[in-house]
Amino acid sequence: MPERFSQQRQRVRPNSNEEAVVKRAQEHFERSLIKINGHLAGSVAALEHPANNDALNYGEIFLRDNVPVMIYLLTQKRYDIVKKFLTVCLDLQSTSYQTRGVFPTSFVEEKDELIADYGQRSIGRITSADASLWWPILCWLYVRKSKDTTFGISQKVQRGIQLLLDLVLHPTFEGTPVLFVPDCSFMIDRPMDVWGAPLEVEVLLYASLSSCIELMDLSSKHQVSRLLDQRLLLTRQWVHDLRQFLLKHYWVTSKTMQVLRRRPTEQYGEDQHQNEFNVQPQIVPSWLQDWLENRGGYLIGNIRTGRPDFRFYSLGNSLACMFGVLTAPQQRALFRLVLHNRQHLMAQMPMRICHPPMEVEEWQNKTGSDPKNWPWSYHNGGHWPSILWFFGASILLHEQRYPKADVLLMGQMRSLLEECYWSQLNQLPKQKWAEYFDGPTGTWVGQQSRTYQTWTIVGFLLMHHFLKTSPEDVSMLDLNQ
Repeated sequence: MPERFSQQRQRVRPNSNEEAVVKRAQEHFERSLIKINGHLAGSVAALEHPANNDALNYGEIFLRDNVPVMIYLLTQKRYDIVKKFLTVCLDLQSTSYQTRGVFPTSFVEEKDELIADYGQRSIGRITSADASLWWPILCWLYVRKSKDTTFGISQKVQRGIQLLLDLVLHPTFEGTPVLFVPDCSFMIDRPMDVWGAPLEVEVLLYASLSSCIELMDLSSKHQVSRLLDQRLLLTRQWVHDLRQFLLKHYWVTSKTMQVLRRRPTEQYGEDQHQNEFNVQPQIVPSWLQDWLENRGGYLIGNIRTGRPDFRFYSLGNSLACMFGVLTAPQQRALFRLVLHNRQHLMAQMPMRICHPPMEVEEWQNKTGSDPKNWPWSYHNGGHWPSILWFFGASILLHEQRYPKADVLLMGQMRSLLEECYWSQLNQLPKQKWAEYFDGPTGTWVGQQSRTYQTWTIVGFLLMHHFLKTSPEDVSMLDLNQ
């Protein structure tokens, strides 16, 4: 056997303690679940958090952090907890004028009273856009998986959907179908120059609106409403326009970059639309040439007038595959890109949240010298094990949707996924299920990383479930099924 293949097999050789590791992870997960009004309603952000410091919120139920939790509970058919979580979030949906329709970033029960955070207690006081966008997605996944149509068409759920749609589908000064948000308003919750129309938010908007359409469709079958029909028509058009916008302005390959670099600038008038955002060729980073190779492609991080963000964001691209924003050939181009850049994105602890990191003056200027986001740490090039299951699910979903497409490539992706799974299996228990990892290879536990982080634990359990236990369950994530 060639030495290269021998070394590779050595790296991915199964751990004999797999069953014990999975069992222990499940025990940690059960400990993370807490009750609201006497019923289990979600998981705390981390098992180990200073209970004597009321300012720290790792003991609260975060909507964003509970996305993998709820999906894992759906795979286990524990529908009552998911329904309770969705209901509590719905009860806490904001009705104040400025944030009307926003779902809480987090909530906790103290002295029999529910306390919600809409961003007023966060560092920087920013409201989480992704928390609100995830709720309809989770609601639709729950209704479809549990077949609880009664909940989906209930007046409470339908009103919550309309409040959210009123929030995101309204006239603004911006003429494109994207949702504009400030810095720190989604998973990347520290300054990273991601204001505007960041990829993750726009992909979530697409999936959120698609889920709202499905839930409204259910309701329209049980009642005749002209207003509902008009809202459905508007939302379907918005979803279509948003996807076309993302594919036109965010998707890049080696070929599209060649065109972009040679486009005319300073165009004026309705007929001049080759370079709508007036992107100067000098702004295209040199690292893209090797990064893209010949057949790779990905969705860039942001499009802003004259200031596109060419960084690669793992979660946004994974969700774009999972939710069907990208076409089948584009998904395979993304897989090739990840395969080509595996030393950057997977390294020793899969996977890196953002590449490349900002360093020196760029880090100082764009993050405000944020000590948590120093180069190769946290959201500035750090490694987050909780992201792997999103990417893994997109690979497994693609295999199910297109079983005969590029068998060689998909075999390589399956091998990569297996290797990443065993890497986490062998490392995470020793590293106390840390939140994130630092350094170019992701070897070191993050400087300010919490241990026994819930979405690290449940992300591993989801990867184990979809890869080893019930591969067919990954189809539940297909919104277009």
